[in-house]
Amino acid sequence: MRDFRKYGVWNDAISLVTDIYNYLKGFPTYERYALSYQMRRSAVSIAANIAEGASRTSSREFIHFLEISIGSAFELETQTIIAYNLKYLDDTQLKQICARLLIIEKRLNKLISTLKT
Repeated sequence: MRDFRKYGVWNDAISLVTDIYNYLKGFPTYERYALSYQMRRSAVSIAANIAEGASRTSSREFIHFLEISIGSAFELETQTIIAYNLKYLDDTQLKQICARLLIIEKRLNKLISTLKT
């Protein structure tokens, strides 16, 4: 069993979740159970799958959960672009979120590569 808290990418993902929740406070209330709900779930899923994967005994299983985390990051990026197109987020917010997601995606890919060797 691995300590998921030691992975910098997990810490990055947790920080992103907090920021996503704060951005979503500015969304219209009618989005509470639509786009904002999906964005919360995707953001939480990134960190949660890193943690769940770390609990697995084999590297192969851990890699599987890391790949799910990457998928959630891509989902969140797509949802962020939709939110921007709907004018729920401004240029700065879009760029900040997408830049942080890119870092997380790269770190997850690096961790996967390391586990495969």
